[in-house]
Amino acid sequence: MKSTILKKTLAVLVFAIMFAFVANAQRIAYVDVNRILESVEEYQQAQTELDNVASKWRQDIAQEYDKVKGLYNRYQAEQVLLSDDARKQREEEIMNKEKEVRDLQRDKFGPEGELFRMRQELVRPIQDKIYAAIESYAQERGYDFIFDKSGSAGIIFSNAAYDKTEDILDKLKKN
Repeated sequence: MKSTILKKTLAVLVFAIMFAFVANAQRIAYVDVNRILESVEEYQQAQTELDNVASKWRQDIAQEYDKVKGLYNRYQAEQVLLSDDARKQREEEIMNKEKEVRDLQRDKFGPEGELFRMRQELVRPIQDKIYAAIESYAQERGYDFIFDKSGSAGIIFSNAAYDKTEDILDKLKKN
């Protein structure tokens, strides 16, 4: 009985020591990907271009909505003078124009719209370059994990000694 307890205690102790070594063997760091992106000139240019295009499209869509509003106001003013057929025709015209504007808005700003595709074309290569630099840095320095502090990775607390953002920025400047 005494030797069984001793064997179990020894086994637990060996597992605890092995776990401690495994836990200590992992190297972890974090970077702020948003800060890195914002420091890259190409990214800033891409964001400016996307903002300008989106702003123009918003203005165009707002103008189209103003036209719909004008059609509706004119219809309201003339409604009493119109025949039933003319009223129905005007209502259909207004609804069709409003649908066109909604479709335009979806085509430009929707989940698969032009703005999304432009963002993919302009920003994706920059993001890929940064992620490649992070991966290279992790392999060179022997890090097992590098978390994105700016993303939704769930880091609640982090020691500033582990922030490798400056190192990645330096690495990008050298490339």
